[in-house]
Amino acid sequence: MTHVNQRNLKNALADYLPLPADTEPHLKAALEHVLGNPGSLVRPEIVGKMFAAYALPDAHATELGIALEYFHTASLLFDDLPCMDDAQQRRGEPCTHLQFGEAHAILAALALINKAYALTWRAIAGCAQTGCAQTGCAQTRCEQNRQQTAMAYLDQYLGVGGLLNGQSMDLNYASLSHDQQTTERIAMGKTVSLIRLTLVLPGILGGASAAELQLLERVAICWGLSYQIVDDLKDVLHTPAESGKTGSRDASLGRPNIALTVGVPNAVERLTRLIDIGDRMLERVVRLRPGIAFLQQLRSQLNSEADDIIANACEKSVRGAA
Repeated sequence: MTHVNQRNLKNALADYLPLPADTEPHLKAALEHVLGNPGSLVRPEIVGKMFAAYALPDAHATELGIALEYFHTASLLFDDLPCMDDAQQRRGEPCTHLQFGEAHAILAALALINKAYALTWRAIAGCAQTGCAQTGCAQTRCEQNRQQTAMAYLDQYLGVGGLLNGQSMDLNYASLSHDQQTTERIAMGKTVSLIRLTLVLPGILGGASAAELQLLERVAICWGLSYQIVDDLKDVLHTPAESGKTGSRDASLGRPNIALTVGVPNAVERLTRLIDIGDRMLERVVRLRPGIAFLQQLRSQLNSEADDIIANACEKSVRGAA
């Protein structure tokens, strides 16, 4: 999928979820709004390059990449609802439920999830048939093992043990211990789960070794927690105009935020350490699979964002001291 650029991905985002002419107008408008206002599309980009590294088909890369983007977008629609975070702004615009109503935001999220599962099953079934050097019954068993492992992995991190559990803990944070361990456990469910699927699922489908998969898992954990800390720091330090979404929601709703739990300086220190550990894990996995060296460039983008938020934290700390 090396030929796929941002324009192609944006087109695929809409093309994989065609809206019939007789779609109810309110639902159609909500979906058109969601599909027409995508995020960075970094997940399908990563999936495409991971598929290339493991010599998996481009078509299935697009299917899985868009599916993961649908899952992510649906989670945001739910997250913004009044019964969840009661957000007002997302990606620089009023939240979907404010423009089209809560019911249609929920229906739009369900439409995305339904299509995401269909695309994921198609990608997993197609990829399981590639990459086996064996023949006959042995190849059939290999294909079945890959399918079963991939589907179990998907269920683990999208289901009640992963994303859903993290969201539920987030909603009930008031009754939990307000410490770093609990905060990061919630992030493991809400944030790390989708990053795991983006990095590890292609490895499973491509027949990666156990050592590769373990290292990819560790990179996903370090990056996922790092992105969550950056997001938490933005919630504390940035205005809505700077972040493109409703700010200071964690404090007002009593939700987990590592910067609020351990303080901004300690959160910055934790962020720096996670990035360092992730770097070492990434270096090791690239030695095993040189084709995923592109992740090092992605890592530099994370570092740039982390540097910006750390500089912002330092500047506000100096102002506060003055």
